[in-house]
Amino acid sequence: MSGIHQAAGEALLARDVDDKLAKVHAMARRWRAGALALGGDAPITPATRVGRPGRPRLVHPRDLPRRGAGSAEGRARLMHAVAHIEFNAVNLALDAVHRFRELPRAFYDDWLTVAEDEARHFAMVRGWLRARGHDYGDFPAHNGLWEMAEKTADDALARMALVPCVLEARGLDVTPGMTARLRKAGEAEAADMLDVICREEEGHVAAGVRWFEHLCAERGLATAEAFRGLVRTHFPRGLHGPFNLEARRRAGFDLRLLETSS
Repeated sequence: MSGIHQAAGEALLARDVDDKLAKVHAMARRWRAGALALGGDAPITPATRVGRPGRPRLVHPRDLPRRGAGSAEGRARLMHAVAHIEFNAVNLALDAVHRFRELPRAFYDDWLTVAEDEARHFAMVRGWLRARGHDYGDFPAHNGLWEMAEKTADDALARMALVPCVLEARGLDVTPGMTARLRKAGEAEAADMLDVICREEEGHVAAGVRWFEHLCAERGLATAEAFRGLVRTHFPRGLHGPFNLEARRRAGFDLRLLETSS
């Protein structure tokens, strides 16, 4: 029987978008059916070898044009940015399953569920783009999310703190404003889509919180001190609001961490 780490690695390396999404859903079905073993000796893929299509072109964030909701192209750029985040989030969830070994079975249950959700989110947004004559890859994007994956590839605790609990949690903060701008522009379909994504992202942040706390307890670390140290190392200017406190609270995020990291 093949193992979960190998299957996740194969999906992670898939460059074709449709192939990757199909692998995610097939892997999740096999895992729940007991057709994938926990463990295995599959070699760990370097984080720099993540599978992605040749487009979009990756640029520095400062080189991206504004993505305002006031024009059709601005809305398309905005939703393309969301699609890119969701595509990266698929790879991040797969990477967590592939890279971090000898954790409880529930860890892999959680991150496979996240991978499925992110694949579904990506497909939703891509469908919206295609219905308007665009596709994923048509606009440039930045690689900030995956750059943090590379920086945290050697430590599951750092990954859980800095990706779901910092970068992905930021989505909870900014999405309501994006939704409001889209509704004001008469784009209710896109706004409804982002509302669904934001609600489900609370569960993904919650998974990050849960496993960050688990790893802190396993290592005998105080969660606030560990979080503060990681933020100071990787975000020396601190975390800046405004914060969606209610959404973060629903995700189980200790709001005191925002005070200690600012």
